[in-house]
Amino acid sequence: MYNWDDPINEALNKPEPKISEPKTDNLSEPTIQANNIDAQEGLTGIENIEKGASRIRVDDKAIINCRADLNQLVPFKYEWAWKKYLDGSANHWMPEEIAMHDDIKLWNDPKGLTEDERKIVEVNLGFFSTADSLVANNLVLAVYRHITNPECRQYLLRQAFEEAIHTHAYTYCVQSLGLEETRIFNMYREIPAVATKAEWALPFTQSLGDPNFKTGSKENNQRLLRDLIAFYVVFEGIFFYVGFTQILSMGRRNKLTGVAQQFQYILRDESMHMNFGIDVINQIKLENPELWTDSFKSEMIDLIMTGVKLETQYAYDTMPKPILGINASLYEEFIKFIANRRLTQVGLPEQFPGATNPFEWMSEIMDLKKEKNFFETRVTEYKTGGQLKFD
Repeated sequence: MYNWDDPINEALNKPEPKISEPKTDNLSEPTIQANNIDAQEGLTGIENIEKGASRIRVDDKAIINCRADLNQLVPFKYEWAWKKYLDGSANHWMPEEIAMHDDIKLWNDPKGLTEDERKIVEVNLGFFSTADSLVANNLVLAVYRHITNPECRQYLLRQAFEEAIHTHAYTYCVQSLGLEETRIFNMYREIPAVATKAEWALPFTQSLGDPNFKTGSKENNQRLLRDLIAFYVVFEGIFFYVGFTQILSMGRRNKLTGVAQQFQYILRDESMHMNFGIDVINQIKLENPELWTDSFKSEMIDLIMTGVKLETQYAYDTMPKPILGINASLYEEFIKFIANRRLTQVGLPEQFPGATNPFEWMSEIMDLKKEKNFFETRVTEYKTGGQLKFD
């Protein structure tokens, strides 16, 4: 029986587990195959301590299916992951640091905003307020346990914290403007334009979160890679862009500048999240080239194209008529431009030749020109904390 009064002594005096070689004489072929798959699975980080084990070498590490101790952060193998963790930490911010009094005054002025403008703000707060909770759930309950590298896990923990800050920020905006909280947060279950994207993304999280799912076989490794592409390339890399552009365009016209600044800070974080995810995807491809088959690439193109259709529909649903000098057809072109970028970042061919960016004023804010991932030789530029500027 465990001694709860003296857990340290209990742990120190715990007898060494008896390890015996598995008997294979009477095992059926499926059982032997299952054991082989288990041998390929990565560690979790909560295994029993292997006393007297040799020190970790860089070459022992792997992005998935790693058999080396996951509790030892160094030596680094993926410097880009550690750098992103440091960059994210240097850019820490909190929602209450941004003044909202001008936004409150404008929102409470019956003539301050049109009904269409108010609808855009509410619908986007409805989407994002729960979208980042879905992202956090995906990270904590699914992705983290399948990524078997400690420096990458270090960044995932930072990302999960930032997703909590983002949900905090949306809540702060909702409360500052005096909106009905339950109505905004429940939009993803009530408003089709908000619900559709969340419904599309959720099965990929459920796939990775399946307690019976384990990597180690080609089929399951491809399943993980597919779900990461759905999560980082589509959900974070495409689904956020219409809403962010709509809110930032209001800030550009000196409307709801506090809300716009919150979104601006969030967008810089999300750009880093997406680029980290793309680095992970490309690293998995590099270490497991057998996964990147022609048929799998075709499947991934179809998956991304579905994301393009859903985000385009979101643009038309939220902007049925021109607002703020922007119309849905411009967003359609913009989404194609973004999609081409995402496709090439993971080594897939562009699907929209000649697509251009109709919102040149957004390029600097959204890092569309300078966003880079490790496999393109440099990462997204970031300022140090307290020096964030969006000129």
